[in-house]
Amino acid sequence: MPYLDIQGRQVRISNPDKVLWPSTGTTKGQMLEYYIKVSPLLLPCLKGRLVSLQRFPHGVRSHGFYQKNCPDNAPDWVKTFTLQGKSGKATSYVLIEDLPTLVWLANLGVIEFHPWLSSVGSLDHPDYAVFDLDPMEKYGIDEVRQVAHAIGELLQKLGLIGRVKTSGATGLQVFVPLAPLYTYQQARDFIHACCRVIHQAFPQWTTLERSINHRQGKIYLDYMQNARGQTIVSAYSLRPQPTPTLSFPLEWEDLQGPIDPKVYSLHNLDKTSIFPAWVEKIPGQRLENAAEVIKNMLY
Repeated sequence: MPYLDIQGRQVRISNPDKVLWPSTGTTKGQMLEYYIKVSPLLLPCLKGRLVSLQRFPHGVRSHGFYQKNCPDNAPDWVKTFTLQGKSGKATSYVLIEDLPTLVWLANLGVIEFHPWLSSVGSLDHPDYAVFDLDPMEKYGIDEVRQVAHAIGELLQKLGLIGRVKTSGATGLQVFVPLAPLYTYQQARDFIHACCRVIHQAFPQWTTLERSINHRQGKIYLDYMQNARGQTIVSAYSLRPQPTPTLSFPLEWEDLQGPIDPKVYSLHNLDKTSIFPAWVEKIPGQRLENAAEVIKNMLY
């Protein structure tokens, strides 16, 4: 089997010509090339975090599977972090700290990377809060775009900086960098309050109803993603869609007109070769003042 010398590590590469996305003929080798290219931006999103991996070794038309535990055949240079669960069961997560580890995982058929919202040094205190917005039966990406834009305007009124990205599938996600001072419950309560304000502005399009059967086809303002152990797809991660789309950072002004998340794919790199920065350079923000302002908006 061929090996790549990556930063002094010998990384085994198998079946680079295997087609993972049949509808576009996209191969594992092309996926590896993409992840190497985007690694300076992707790795900061993954470093120091517990990451759930979604593997599709036989391509996106086959059944993929999620994996948390480090594979038994990991090279000895792969770093791990062992987390004890409430039941006493331990999970040994791969720490994706460098390019060799990223390429090794991609070679195993890992297409998606889903990091925690908190870092290993402060697992109980998230350093991101997130709004997760997906189209539903009645309302599509255009309504989601307008709701996300309103969230951006609300954050600005609250004195907070947020960033928006495509999910890589059909929706949009807004991240707010936090100082790791708050519990997940506090972060979730804050995002819930923001979602209540947004729902008041778009009652015809949005819902806070957790039960799918009671959402009436409206856009769910998902604040429950802000929980310990929940993950959300990383910026720059590819997705197992019919075409190799990726979760792409947007600028707020991009939401002022129509958008198509499917445009951002591995095969449209002429349009996406200049990747916007994500959230790593935004300092962690405090919530006390913003929480007081949002409380006054609600009462």
